[in-house]
Amino acid sequence: MGSSATIPTPLLLHHHHHHHLRHRSLQISAIARNPNPNPKIQFNRRSLIFLSTSLSFPSPLALAADENDATPPPPPPNPAPENPPAPETTVTDRVFMDFSLCPNYFRSDRTLGDEFTACKEAEPLGRVVFGLYGKLVPLTVSNFKSLCTGASGSSYKGTLVQKIFPGEFFMAGRQGRVDKGEVRPPLDLARNTETISSKAFLLRHSRPGVLSLCLSENDDDEEIKLDPNYRNVEFLITTGPGPCPQLDNGNIVFGAVLEGLDVVTAIASIPTYKPSERIRQFNDLAEFFGDERAQNARAIWNRPLKTVYISDCGELKVAKPLLPPSLP
Repeated sequence: MGSSATIPTPLLLHHHHHHHLRHRSLQISAIARNPNPNPKIQFNRRSLIFLSTSLSFPSPLALAADENDATPPPPPPNPAPENPPAPETTVTDRVFMDFSLCPNYFRSDRTLGDEFTACKEAEPLGRVVFGLYGKLVPLTVSNFKSLCTGASGSSYKGTLVQKIFPGEFFMAGRQGRVDKGEVRPPLDLARNTETISSKAFLLRHSRPGVLSLCLSENDDDEEIKLDPNYRNVEFLITTGPGPCPQLDNGNIVFGAVLEGLDVVTAIASIPTYKPSERIRQFNDLAEFFGDERAQNARAIWNRPLKTVYISDCGELKVAKPLLPPSLP
């Protein structure tokens, strides 16, 4: 029988492995000779499944939410707010008051029933002329003018400056008994509704010579205030040297001193009654226990030790009905 040559298995494996290595080396040499900057990437089904599970893409809802969450551009800056118009301080009326000292008013031989209309030993202090803001607070101005002219059946004439607060203001026009130098309660005054209007409290007590209707500082007796026909006519005048911010928003500024500020300063320099610290403590204790005498005792605090009174008052007629404002 013929015989056939048989190649051992190790030699076949060795030949196959050698052929595979030679084929790979030829592929590498070909890639080195012809490099492709954009090689084509082939995907099979398995690789696509892997990419779909490992990579996450935003959903349409998420993209819509991102668009809604985008910060809008800032709005253009608002224009600066305009300042409110200044209060109307045009002087529409002028009135005067003559102030005097009466050294014998509190003499022991003076009879209680005498009206305080004149003082034989009066010492004139001078005249104060006020400009009134009739466009800003017409009711307050009208009532004040009526008390200056006596048109209401009552007048400031012959009444006292009842309290002086040094370096701040003094008060006059307290209602009560005429024989005590107080104003007779007026009968024919209009009810002043400006006391509850915010517009009436715009002006400040910013300097000496401010004329103001007493509201928070009013010290008329409670019996008088309970009268249905009660009309507040008590007023104050700031004396300086500085402003009185504690009076703002509680009292109505309705005019200012046009002439005679030196008279105002002279009144402010008159000494007043000042209780001792011990008396103040006793008074506070009495008020705490509801003793009515505490309030009566306080009525003489800050009272001038010299009798200052309004010896005359009235209206000044001017050619021009409107004068330039005296205060900003």
